[in-house]
Amino acid sequence: MRFIAAIPLLGYRLVKMKIKLSSSPIFFQSKLLCFSVFYLLISITLAIYTTFYSTKCLFRSSPFDPIQSPLFYYNSSYGEHKYALPTYRTSCDSPVFFKDYGSVLDEMQRLIGNSKELGSHNLKYIKGYADTFGGNFSIEKRFSYFDHGDEGTEIPCGFFKHFPVSNSDRIVMERCNGMVVVSVIFNEHDKIRQPKGLGSRTLDYVCFFMFVDDVTLKGLDYHNLISRKSKEYGIGVWRIVKVSNEHLYDNAAMNGIIPKYLVHRLFPNTKYSIWIDAKLQLVVDPLLLLHSLVIKEGNVDMAVSRHPIFLHTLEEATATARWKKWWDIEGLKTQMETYCGNGMEPWSPEKPYPSDVPDSALIIRKHSVASNLFSCLLFNELDGFNPRDQLPFAFIRDKMNPKMKMNMFHVEVFEQVALEYRHNLKHSSSGPSGGVRVKRAGSDLFVNGSSSKCDKYLLTIWGESHD
Repeated sequence: MRFIAAIPLLGYRLVKMKIKLSSSPIFFQSKLLCFSVFYLLISITLAIYTTFYSTKCLFRSSPFDPIQSPLFYYNSSYGEHKYALPTYRTSCDSPVFFKDYGSVLDEMQRLIGNSKELGSHNLKYIKGYADTFGGNFSIEKRFSYFDHGDEGTEIPCGFFKHFPVSNSDRIVMERCNGMVVVSVIFNEHDKIRQPKGLGSRTLDYVCFFMFVDDVTLKGLDYHNLISRKSKEYGIGVWRIVKVSNEHLYDNAAMNGIIPKYLVHRLFPNTKYSIWIDAKLQLVVDPLLLLHSLVIKEGNVDMAVSRHPIFLHTLEEATATARWKKWWDIEGLKTQMETYCGNGMEPWSPEKPYPSDVPDSALIIRKHSVASNLFSCLLFNELDGFNPRDQLPFAFIRDKMNPKMKMNMFHVEVFEQVALEYRHNLKHSSSGPSGGVRVKRAGSDLFVNGSSSKCDKYLLTIWGESHD
């Protein structure tokens, strides 16, 4: 749970102050094991403490005139509110205060109506056909697009194969010209939940799109939430768009990356977007959320929560290997070696961002040139390596040009604007790749005694002095 995960960071920092990284891989592996045990003990202690002594952070509510009637009546068999994760905190250091709904609505009307405000159409994309949706570009070719000094240069940004949705859905997607909220459910992995606290006029300016595969669509039909006889589907505020994933990637997670990071291409006339993982339920009006975290924060290009535990990219990479979030450990190592060899550095106070690791379950974007470029570059890395989007995040952010203005807000803000639920419980014989399990090496990175391009990075984050 997120409230458990946030505090062990303090203990982790204390451990780093006391323990120096030995050059011996045996000592390094022992320290990683000690950290895992320490993290578990701290988590258990915190869970007990917060159960009895915590109080919720108080954030100002959403609109003063929210929609009162239920957005959709679910069948009891669907169980859309099962397995909710409670979120409690003992203090609230960075509350979000929302402006009056009426004034926000007036300001967003002006911004959405001003097409010159964003200038996102200056970005040009490579067109053509390839064996894969992403085009299968080499590492050198992908990196060559990081410096976008010439506005006339075309960049790769997916769509080298047809994105398989119906013509009627595509037309409606192109008509969405204000703000869009996007989510994805493949393999019936989550439930469709309605947002809370919508203002009375929000649906005039905000579109809600949920992309699903045939497996999920059959489940919705089974619970009588839709009729398969219809050519178009809707559940509450969500327009349900079927994606024929047999024409895309074998990996369902990679298929979900397309709407997540190429939303500006799927909705070419939209000015702003919110990505929300289907495990989350939005509980704040999206216009207020956009205004508070993007507009008021200096009109940034993107707002995303910082990770509750990790600060450095290699911390997240090591956790990805150890906790089996991705099976191809050698592939993870190759990816990190590639980034380290091309100048990836650990987080430091000199960076203009408070963290190198996001929690990308909620992303609020202005569709600017910088934001769209970042999304294209990140998608290309995910297409080239794996769909773990936290791993190339900081490398691209720090290396790209033009630079992005980014608001990496506190995790406690995240916890107050969205409710989190557990994924649907399903048993599968396949690994996270969605197909046959990849033969993997050990469960840790960089502990096999071999020289690594990431040695300097690792020594820096563990506090070891070096030349």
